[in-house]
Amino acid sequence: MQDCPFCKRLMSSEVLVSTDLSAAFLDGFPVSPGHCLIVPRRHVSSLFEMSDVEQHDLFSLLPVVRRLLDDRYHPAGYNIGMNIGEAAGQTIGHAHLHLIPRYIGDVEDPRGGVRLIFPASARYWELA
Repeated sequence: MQDCPFCKRLMSSEVLVSTDLSAAFLDGFPVSPGHCLIVPRRHVSSLFEMSDVEQHDLFSLLPVVRRLLDDRYHPAGYNIGMNIGEAAGQTIGHAHLHLIPRYIGDVEDPRGGVRLIFPASARYWELA
């Protein structure tokens, strides 16, 4: 797609690692050093539009990108996430998987992780 920023980046030197079906590059608006996106080469808006083969290929890049980030950035952990649909916060209509390196002290209290999209429910250990 000509207007898709991810399709454009797939054709650039920004690609860190790739296969015939997927590629990874650094997020243009990273939440932490090394924040990467893994995207299908085919322009589809969500994981659910991808074929089983494309999904498998996309997820096969996770450990490859993780090793690259481990070597370059030495994070203490990771968050992995995907926003599917506007209600879930997706802003670019090309499927993409976030691999977000986490560092000791990057936030005051990281407990709850991805649950923090719903702050009132994130601290579940305090609700019991």
